[in-house]
Amino acid sequence: MNEISKKKPAFGIIPKFRKYLEFFGREIELPVNYNHLQNWELSVSLLDKKGKDTLWETVFYSPEKTKELNEGLTHIYALLKTEGDMHVMEHLQVERIDYCTFGNSNPFRVRIMNKLNDNYDYFYIKTADASRVYGLELEHILSPNRMSYITNDNTLIEEHIAGIPGDSFMENYLLQQPTNKVRLAKEFVKFNERCLVRLLGDMRAYNYVIDITPDFDDLQYRIRAIDFDQQSYEGRKNLYLPQFFKENKTIVDLCTQLLTRESFEQYQKEERSAISRRIKAEKDKLNQLLDVMETDAISPPDKIATLAEDLSLYYKSDQIKHAKTMGQLLKFSLDEAMKH
Repeated sequence: MNEISKKKPAFGIIPKFRKYLEFFGREIELPVNYNHLQNWELSVSLLDKKGKDTLWETVFYSPEKTKELNEGLTHIYALLKTEGDMHVMEHLQVERIDYCTFGNSNPFRVRIMNKLNDNYDYFYIKTADASRVYGLELEHILSPNRMSYITNDNTLIEEHIAGIPGDSFMENYLLQQPTNKVRLAKEFVKFNERCLVRLLGDMRAYNYVIDITPDFDDLQYRIRAIDFDQQSYEGRKNLYLPQFFKENKTIVDLCTQLLTRESFEQYQKEERSAISRRIKAEKDKLNQLLDVMETDAISPPDKIATLAEDLSLYYKSDQIKHAKTMGQLLKFSLDEAMKH
């Protein structure tokens, strides 16, 4: 069945992957880890501007713990944003810490305030699931987006990815002016292709955001994944194609209405060419990552077997049927992208 797994298990970071993260500066000693944040004393539901429950809870700690966390979390923010330049910490403070019980990673979201101008930013603290860390690293290498994240033992720190959540965009912005629907459709086709090639699954509308950039004559759009838990895990090809999720039907219908088959194929080829260029530019780093993934068990054998069968039919190649790990399937998919 083409159904997303209800609850994906978390996978630990194997020693070989840890060495990779250390070598490329992702593994850094942190003053606060995920476990430190779990001992709150009080929580209240966080509502949005319309009074609707956001499924997040704002958590509160004892005065002593709050002081300790403020120092540690502003330090982490400096590591994430300025490679540890502690001068920025003097005018930063933790304004709020939220916790989410929804989803696989149960993240904490930290709101950092600049006391000089009341500007604020967010970052997230999560358990370091290997699937998600692989997804972040592949996004950094293979997509047009640079990713800022840090790992430390069982803790993962991620920067906030700005943009309008896909479901909110489709409900509140898509049919309004001045949305350039053709440009948006083109970007969705490219995003769809990128997810398949790098085997990023579960891109339902609430797992990506739409970043809008005003250009000199119109608006430009970029669709950015924000959830990487389903990197190379699911066992069916269609689960790596956003076009097949019912939550994306509105934007898929837009693509069908506005794009010809020739345009669709053109944009697919453009994205594969862009991925190919990124692969060549980061060849050594990507090969090191794939060497790790090929030895890592981040999906059960039955899912690997069914995905190998699907990709074999899609790429018209029997070679892929012999794959034993998701890393091997990903390597084959990227090799195919290089051919087109």
